Amino acid sequence: MVYKAEIQEADEEKYPGASILIGNVKMNHEGIDLTCQKALYYKKENFFKAIGNVFIKQGDTITQTSDYADYDANSKQALSWGNVVLKDPTMTLSTDTLQFDRINQKLYYKSYATIKDATNTLKSKVGNYYLENKKFIATTRVTVVNPEHNLVSEHLDYYTETGFTYLWGPSTITNTKNSNKIYCEKGFYDTKTDISHFVKNAKLYLKERTVEGDSLYYDKKKGFASATNNIQVIDTIQNFITKGNYAEIFELKDSLFIIKKAVAISIVEKDSMFIHGDTLLVTGKAKKRIVRTYHNVKIFKSDLQGKCDSIHTNQATGLTKMYRNPVIWSDKNQITGDTIYLKSNVDTEKLDSLKVFNNAFIISKDSLSLDDFNQIKGRNMFGRFEENKLKTLLVKGNAESVYYNRNEETNIIETITKEISSNIEFTFENGIVASIKYLKASEGKTYPPSMLPEDVKKLKDFIWRESEQPKKMEDIFIIDADEKKAPIKKEGSKKPAIMMEDAAFEKKKPKKEKDLSASTKKQ
Repeated sequence: MVYKAEIQEADEEKYPGASILIGNVKMNHEGIDLTCQKALYYKKENFFKAIGNVFIKQGDTITQTSDYADYDANSKQALSWGNVVLKDPTMTLSTDTLQFDRINQKLYYKSYATIKDATNTLKSKVGNYYLENKKFIATTRVTVVNPEHNLVSEHLDYYTETGFTYLWGPSTITNTKNSNKIYCEKGFYDTKTDISHFVKNAKLYLKERTVEGDSLYYDKKKGFASATNNIQVIDTIQNFITKGNYAEIFELKDSLFIIKKAVAISIVEKDSMFIHGDTLLVTGKAKKRIVRTYHNVKIFKSDLQGKCDSIHTNQATGLTKMYRNPVIWSDKNQITGDTIYLKSNVDTEKLDSLKVFNNAFIISKDSLSLDDFNQIKGRNMFGRFEENKLKTLLVKGNAESVYYNRNEETNIIETITKEISSNIEFTFENGIVASIKYLKASEGKTYPPSMLPEDVKKLKDFIWRESEQPKKMEDIFIIDADEKKAPIKKEGSKKPAIMMEDAAFEKKKPKKEKDLSASTKKQ
């Protein structure tokens, strides 16, 4: 160790074994320069105690000021306290007490420090700073703040050169401009690019959505997020949740794409509706969202189940459109057709009406027989619901019915009636036909059970699809035999039905859809 001062003296009574250095004190030891107003140097211990306006410099890049400092030349350990400020090319550290381990080029503190670099201000109660790789390990009451974000954590690693932050405990990042938040317990955050990737208990709180997943990637500047495994996206404006195992969210476009066991859940007070498909796409702002679910779609609600290739739901109007081989089971009835529309009341979220276009067919199994079915078919059907139960049904065009008449007292089948008419209206009680009204001239015949011809027993195109019906929520994930085949495609197109339907909307609807619209008006 080399040192000098304006005055050098000794006071064995007051400072035994020490040289007292006063005035413009300078000390040098293996690449470290120290200046101060006064110092005590213990030659035997090779220990230097600096007092007043302490300035330490290591190499050309690291400087430190403090009120006091102790330096052990043997262990190359420095302890500074009182208004400590350390600077290197990437940051400035301020604290009350700082330990400097020169051998390992490590700084550490245990009583709070503030670190400022070009991008952020970091504060923590406890921390280590490694000079070689410019890395902070900060623990206990950690914050990282910049003009756009506020990060709070209990344990993180921070690199002052790159702005990279690695989170190792419960952490929250808040966007100070729009109040969006991210929570995680393990992850990575680039404070300069606003790109983050979290891998434990990740949650992203957006303005109108909360996103949860095992793994979450978020690019704040692009407004893009992707999540993997055990995903849950909660619509905080409406009672609507989407789940799956892979999701992409485009915040600026108000859109959500989700696959791998994708489920849309409409939360109703006592009974929620679950819709599953290979792919789920949600677009639009809250209360005006369009939900598209396509390929191998299944629906479960305690009083309504369904299946089709694709579904298009408009949350603003409450209109749900089911495409390609759709079927719904309502109460005791199976309803099929080329296309099915379900209309819900947007306020009560209860089913309001039903429209079945082309090849409409409704079947209900006779209550006491395995092989007998009440049947109604026609070109189109229009139904009304009360308390989510089918109440009235109007069959328009080529209406036919087969109905099993039972004795009210004995429950024995007395007759079977086959009717044909242009239009027939039915009313239901508890899922069973209560009355029939023929709106135009009809022709029909009633048979006793023993005289019923085999070709009358089932109407043309009769298919009983009970084996496909999801009886409980978990059944929506069961892959039926027909679903294992490649998805049905329109000739010359690879787009799902609902995408074709959207494109058609842009072109003022094709002729076929105009015809359907006309039939609706006639109703």
